[in-house]
Amino acid sequence: MQSDVTIIGGGPVGLATALSLEALGLSVTVMERAPASTLAEAPFDGREIALTHHSVSVLKNIGAWAHIPEVAISPLREARVETGRHNHPLTFDTRGRGVDALGYLVSNHLIRRALYAQASERPGITIRGGTATQYVRNGREEMTVVHDGGEETSRLVVAADGRFSQVRRLQRIGAVVHDFRRSMLVCRMAHESPHHHVATQWFDEGQTIALLPVNGGASSVVLTLPSDRIEALRHMERDAFNAQIMQRVGNRLGRMRLVSTRHVYPLRGVYAHRFATPGFALVGDAAVGMHPITAHGFNLGLKGQETLAQEVAAAMEKGAPIGSLSVLRRFERRHRLATAPLFAATNGIATLYTRDEMPFRELRRAGLRVADMLSPFKNAVTDMLMDRQKTA
Repeated sequence: MQSDVTIIGGGPVGLATALSLEALGLSVTVMERAPASTLAEAPFDGREIALTHHSVSVLKNIGAWAHIPEVAISPLREARVETGRHNHPLTFDTRGRGVDALGYLVSNHLIRRALYAQASERPGITIRGGTATQYVRNGREEMTVVHDGGEETSRLVVAADGRFSQVRRLQRIGAVVHDFRRSMLVCRMAHESPHHHVATQWFDEGQTIALLPVNGGASSVVLTLPSDRIEALRHMERDAFNAQIMQRVGNRLGRMRLVSTRHVYPLRGVYAHRFATPGFALVGDAAVGMHPITAHGFNLGLKGQETLAQEVAAAMEKGAPIGSLSVLRRFERRHRLATAPLFAATNGIATLYTRDEMPFRELRRAGLRVADMLSPFKNAVTDMLMDRQKTA
């Protein structure tokens, strides 16, 4: 089989890439190890994605936003950062900005379903579920993806198969891997006190907790602990788990009860040494896998595929090969400039705010107090959280 572009990985960034490139008039084949039925009805995985305004615009432009039920879109009115107990919080809101939300929370599985629904309607996109890639063969003019059902030849191959990308490794592209030696447990919990659509990131002694407000009187709980303690919570009896979470969040939301399955993810940051080689590009977590503390992982993934599509479009206008190294190097430079500072800053913040020695605790408290008084700093962070730049 032959297509203009082959994308390995049918997750949200892979499907977004397919839609962006197909909109340029290219034929796209998406290969995904999971069966098509799983793609069409992606199961709940515990993750709530904080979408920036720019990401919402991207999803609208590629036609996926209309597939997300309106009732499942939860606005973020305010964000709070706290450290320890009974300390001054650092707050961010939209006052004076002419909008009603910093961003919007949507469940990851609903984003995946929406992107699949839109991609499956497009005549230029072929989705091959249940297809495992074996290796990629580099040619002078074309690339060949060898999979368990045959071969696919194309002018450009894009790997979007996650932060532990097998295809990245097969292409001999290394990566910086930052192991935070923690795992996070995510689940939804209903509670009796209203959340007022306020998101809270709380760095307590011995634990980090995020409370993300979703519709229906519930919040997504994101708890970070050493992996052995997370596993104990994962398998804890439901009533004991409810009591444990209420105690851990300081009973700030009243009585809480588990209303979803529990999911656990190891915390590792990944940054590829290269994002491109001739005829080959990395997008999404295969290129940059962020610590979730700044909630920018998927947003950066959408920006990366948007940048790739822009550079491919520019090459097409000039009659240049879409897989040429010069084209892909421009994508790489732009995406590295957009991601490298945030990756480094995020890892630094995650390290500072998860160390419990006294100097780190005092530094956190003082830092939040000072930061909350610095309007220029707060405005800059709010701008980053919202990201209201227009799509091309």
